[in-house]
Amino acid sequence: MAPAQPALLVAQSGGPTPVMNASLAGVVEQANLSGIPRVLGARYGIQGVLQRDLMDLKAQPPTLWPRLRRTPSAALGSCRRKLSGEDRQAILKTLIDLQVRYFLYIGGNDSADTALALDRTAREVGYDLQVVSIPKTIDNDLPGTDHCPGYGSAARFIAQSTQDAGLDTEAMRLSDPIKLIEVMGRDAGWLVAAATLGKPDEAHAPHLICVPERPLDIDAFLGAVESTYRRYGFVVAVVAETIRDLAGRPLGTANEVLAADAFGHPNLAGGAATLTALIGRRLGIRARFDKPGTIQRMSMALASPVDLDEAYSAGARAVLYALEGRSGCMVGFTRLEDAPYNCEMNAVDLSLVANQQRVLPAEYLDSGPFSISPRFRDYALPLIGGPIEAYPRLL
Repeated sequence: MAPAQPALLVAQSGGPTPVMNASLAGVVEQANLSGIPRVLGARYGIQGVLQRDLMDLKAQPPTLWPRLRRTPSAALGSCRRKLSGEDRQAILKTLIDLQVRYFLYIGGNDSADTALALDRTAREVGYDLQVVSIPKTIDNDLPGTDHCPGYGSAARFIAQSTQDAGLDTEAMRLSDPIKLIEVMGRDAGWLVAAATLGKPDEAHAPHLICVPERPLDIDAFLGAVESTYRRYGFVVAVVAETIRDLAGRPLGTANEVLAADAFGHPNLAGGAATLTALIGRRLGIRARFDKPGTIQRMSMALASPVDLDEAYSAGARAVLYALEGRSGCMVGFTRLEDAPYNCEMNAVDLSLVANQQRVLPAEYLDSGPFSISPRFRDYALPLIGGPIEAYPRLL
């Protein structure tokens, strides 16, 4: 029996985004263009590799991939699993048995950790395997890259939704004048800051921004809510789900950590409910909160066209890097210009990415405790595909 032809194996990991499948489409179409004879997909991330739950992506109709580019979530299925030493050996055996020479993993910080572990395991035994990570995270917190695919679309969703919530709160100021919006992002405030991208002027939403990079002085926050309410008659505040007080304690229910994922990241009860209750109790003003939840990280309705294109390009570039013999790297973006927006892709050493986090830099944090610097707008606006819809007002 003739030996199996070399194969490329691709998988998706972590929380899905609107553009995660665009990266998958980029991988498969570039692999086909490059003449890679076998293209396999692992179902449910690295867990699918462990269980040999694989599918032949070459068998999919070519007409599928252009449509998948605009399909949200993770078509192959996703997972959150931290590899043990036993897992790494079992996975390597599977890759050797299947003659997989190229392993591409679409994911964020934790997926970079997985990819780096597999690269090192293959090197230890001398197996010729090219491992390339394709970035994916709405948190935008991966080091070594200007931004991450997934962020631009989620940022556009938050920016537009904040304007919508602002109009709703302004209209309902007689009964519900205070609105808090709780936003994802782990310990980085990139997505919270995006709420400001549609703000037309100081009088309109969002009035207050609470990022995790700045511990929250609760008394100062309540004072700002009250003064803003007295000035404008309504308040919209956007807060990070991981917001902590000055002592570093999460503001979630009873300051409890509810659970942790496979990589040890705590799943915190968000702080918006706590702050809403404090506003009512200490200020005597009715407040409500919205928690978009997972829809903010995977809705296709407001997907950024820039984000979709870059996600696809990152998938295609990962195939080319693998064919060039690059391994232990992630596809990264280097910004060349803000206006007109221009980025180039580059290979980033995975050891600089795995288990690392990039938070909002100081230049994007305004001097005020509840605002964001205008420099952030210059950075983020190109990523969301330009300005969001501006609503008219009665004269």
